[in-house]
Amino acid sequence: MERPGLALAALLLPAAVLLRWGAPQADSVVEKPPQRSAERPAAPRPAVVPRADWGADESMVREKPVHMQRVKAVFLHHTDHDNGYDCADVPRLLRFLEADHIRYEGWDDVGYNYLVDRCGTVYEGRAGGGEHAVRGAHTKGFNKRTVGIAALGTFDAGTHVPQPMLDAIAALIAWRLPPENDPHGRVRLTSTNDASRYPKGSTRWFDVIAGHRDAFETTCPGDALEAQLPELRDEVARLR
Repeated sequence: MERPGLALAALLLPAAVLLRWGAPQADSVVEKPPQRSAERPAAPRPAVVPRADWGADESMVREKPVHMQRVKAVFLHHTDHDNGYDCADVPRLLRFLEADHIRYEGWDDVGYNYLVDRCGTVYEGRAGGGEHAVRGAHTKGFNKRTVGIAALGTFDAGTHVPQPMLDAIAALIAWRLPPENDPHGRVRLTSTNDASRYPKGSTRWFDVIAGHRDAFETTCPGDALEAQLPELRDEVARLR
């Protein structure tokens, strides 16, 4: 939720304090790595800050990334950080987030595949996502064949979503979705976890570009960012 007046120092607290509704969700199902896809992307790869540049601690990572042969959908999240952060401080925030996801949540690595700050900079989240799609831990029950993108901040109703952030998210999705995936389309996904919005084994239709709340009981990615999804789909289609 929005916390007006929060001092910048609070941004540097462990992410366990700062992350609530936007926290990604892990699955218990183990997916075997498929063969790498040879398909060409539908749009150019945007600039992505690699993990080494934001100081990810690779010694904490428990397992190697699992590559996905085909991405079917993208889930949008927000991280619930205060929106007044300085973009120069983002690498430090990501290091706290990595430690929280691995040590506190018990996951193998950062849950999100990518994170985007308010200045429009895209960061590699989960290892292996610089070039290839890898399975994350962002949307409990629906991590298979999907990519999780997190907007760094809190985007509840009435909150301004920075245009550079939206532009960067659109460019990232345009590159990451396979050419045959319609940004305005829908796709059937099967739940792998009873703790998701839908029981394990049940199949549901989702927008190809969806919000976290569509698959899990949460307010994420916030009403303000959720309201931007129609325009975001239009922009992805234009870029492709």
